[in-house]
Amino acid sequence: MRTLPHAPRPAAAEQDERLIAGRYRLGALLGRGGMGSVWLADDELLDRPVAIKQVTLDEGPGARVRALDEARAAASVVHPGTVRILDLVRDADDPWIVMEALTGRTLGATIKQDGPLPVEQVRRIGLRLLDALEAVHRAGVVHRDVKPGNVQLCDDGRVVLIDFGIAWTPDDASGPPADGFQGSPAFVSPEQLYGSRPEPASDLFSLGATLYAAVEGRSPFDRGDLFATVLAVTEATPAPFHRAGPLARVIAGLLAADPAQRWTIAQARSALLSRGDAGHDHVAKKPARRMIGS
Repeated sequence: MRTLPHAPRPAAAEQDERLIAGRYRLGALLGRGGMGSVWLADDELLDRPVAIKQVTLDEGPGARVRALDEARAAASVVHPGTVRILDLVRDADDPWIVMEALTGRTLGATIKQDGPLPVEQVRRIGLRLLDALEAVHRAGVVHRDVKPGNVQLCDDGRVVLIDFGIAWTPDDASGPPADGFQGSPAFVSPEQLYGSRPEPASDLFSLGATLYAAVEGRSPFDRGDLFATVLAVTEATPAPFHRAGPLARVIAGLLAADPAQRWTIAQARSALLSRGDAGHDHVAKKPARRMIGS
C-alpha cells in the first residue's frame, strides 16, 4: 500500500474501523492541522489507498463552505505538481475531502531530518514548483500557503503542492479574507500581512521563502518570536545567504517586498534553467523597505 509522506500515527480505536460514506475505511492518522485531520484510508469500492481529510467544524457551518471551496480550488487545477482531488463526501453531515495517496516525505520533514538540501536538488524542486504554480494561477487560484510542509517529495520524483485549505479564487463562496492573513507567518507575503487581496505574486514570495528554507535549512524570516518574524516579513529582510550560491539571486528576486518588483514565474524559470550565469550575481539588489503603517 502506498502511504503519504508523513509518519503514520496510531489511529484512535473509535476511528480505526470507521467506514466513511460507506466506502472509505480509515487507517492511520497522518497529521492534524488548523483546518482538519488527514487519514490514510482504503477505498473499499475501488480497492485502492487514498488520503481523506476530515474538515474541522469547530467554527460552525462556515467550515462546510470552506471544505467545498478547498475541494473546488484543488480540483480546478489539473497538473502532476498538484494533489489530485478524488471526491468530496459527507458522513454524519461532516465533509470529508478524498485525495490521492502520495509516497515520500514533505519538504519540511526532509529539511528537519536531513538538513539543508544540495543546490542542484533545490533548483530542480524550484522548477517543478514554478510549473505547478503556473497551472494553479492559470486556473484562477491563489494557493496562499506555499511552504515546505505543503510540498511533497514523492518517491517517483514528483514534487507536489498540497493543502489548498486556504486557497482563494475570485468566485470563492467565502469571499476574500476579512480578518487579516491566514497561513504561516514565516512564509506569508508582506501584502498578505497588510490584508491585501490575494494575488499570484503572493505565492511567488512564499515560494522564495520555501526555496530559501530548502537550501539554507531554515526559514528566512523566522526570528523565534511572532512579532519579530512578522516585522522581518513586512520589511522583507531575510536572514543572510550561506549555502544558496547561484540560487541566492533567484530567491532574492522572489522575496522582493513590492509585488510589482517581484520576479515572475518566467523570470525565475529562466534564471533556474540558465544555472551558471546566476553565479556572477549572487544576490539581487535589495528592495526598498516598506515600513509598517506606510
